[in-house]
Amino acid sequence: MKDSFVEELTDSASLDARTLRIIPWIVAISFFMQMLDTSIMNTALPVIAKNLNENPLNLHWVVIAYMLAVALLMPVSGWVADRFGMRTVLFGAIMLFMAGSLFCATASSLKILIAARVVQGMGGAFMVPVGRLAVLRIYPRQYLVQVLSFVTIPGMLGPLFGPTVGGFLVQYATWHWIFLINLPVGFIGCVAVLRYIPNLRRVKLPRFDIRGFVLFGTAMLLVSFALDTVGQGNLAMSQVLALTVGGILCIGLYVIHASVWPNPLFRLSIFRIRTFTVGLLGNIFARLAAGGMPYLTPLLLQVLLGYSPFNAGLIMIPMSLMAIFSKTLATRLLNSFGFRMVLFVNTVALGSLIVLFSSFSPSTPLYIMVIIFSVFGAVNSLQFTAMNTLALIGLSDEDSSSGNSLLSVVMQLSMSLGVAVAASLMAVFLPGGANPAAEPELAAGFSATYLCLGGISVIAALIFLCTPKDFGKGAAQRM
Repeated sequence: MKDSFVEELTDSASLDARTLRIIPWIVAISFFMQMLDTSIMNTALPVIAKNLNENPLNLHWVVIAYMLAVALLMPVSGWVADRFGMRTVLFGAIMLFMAGSLFCATASSLKILIAARVVQGMGGAFMVPVGRLAVLRIYPRQYLVQVLSFVTIPGMLGPLFGPTVGGFLVQYATWHWIFLINLPVGFIGCVAVLRYIPNLRRVKLPRFDIRGFVLFGTAMLLVSFALDTVGQGNLAMSQVLALTVGGILCIGLYVIHASVWPNPLFRLSIFRIRTFTVGLLGNIFARLAAGGMPYLTPLLLQVLLGYSPFNAGLIMIPMSLMAIFSKTLATRLLNSFGFRMVLFVNTVALGSLIVLFSSFSPSTPLYIMVIIFSVFGAVNSLQFTAMNTLALIGLSDEDSSSGNSLLSVVMQLSMSLGVAVAASLMAVFLPGGANPAAEPELAAGFSATYLCLGGISVIAALIFLCTPKDFGKGAAQRM
């Protein structure tokens, strides 16, 4: 952080200048660890599958388990931090994340690895939200944009380096190092947290909505499991339908509960805000399509196209670079054309680009793939920036906390569901799990899956047409 900023802030804060300068670095490192671990796995899946004697197309639960654990525990993170203190909870979160990483590195079977990823996700669920909460509680409002911008930069670098680092480690070392690399970083983080993070807590807390948490969490688990088992052949369709109905029933029971509970997990009043509802629904369907891409594309590059893990990671770098670059264009585009036009056109473009992935084959020139990857990265990043802003921009101060929490959960949940949908589609188009499958069968399976994901994106485009006409046009600079 800049010295002038720290000197100015020291005058209005009880913490010394060194602490104020270091806290954003601690939060940034935890953010980087969480985002790196989300993306580093994808290029390593084929190698891990081979080592564990599993079909690489069956390793999707290694990805889903982490994301789902994060989504399930996110709603409770803020309350726990306020109850037990930020330093205590953040230290415990990093320790749990490290324990999960070590557990993953020593896993000898797929079931053990999935369980270890759940432990990792439990730690990750607290690291970023509690770190962000520490920034909100420590720094005055006028400095939040500067501090949060600094903190989120590593979060964008995680997906940039994750696939390449993962590919490098599994190709030139062993896959275990994609988890062991977290241990020294986590140790430094633990020491820094104990030294610099104040143990802020609230004296009076509202009673935590345990019933709402159980109902909402059960709904997420049932729907996720139902989507994953479609086409897998593990359960009969009647059982899949029962899981789906059970999930919907839990959501209905939560709505009834939240309408009478004084401090529900998520306030129902936020759904009266049209822009929030449209942004949330659009998030779900857009991420169902795009959420499976980080899982599916490394498999395409390695299993079908024959690239090494490291080269597959290198090929995906332009995607992340363009994702970072396109964020600089979001405000200008929204200011010129409004949310409705930008999101409709961009979502159709996103679906069209996903469809283009269906044309990849071993004979596709590398430069063509790099161009498509680059454009997809830019469009995908603009999509998330615009629809997240749409969901949050209309929230009042009273509803901002509940709306932001629900959006964060939905983002994580939708990404895990996107992986489940992609895996289920592959299972449908490749009966028997493609083990073993000839190259034409694999190519047809990947192609049909990408076509379906592109179609799902079009549904999201129709949802964004419900955005008020010209909303945000000429006013995006005030977001």
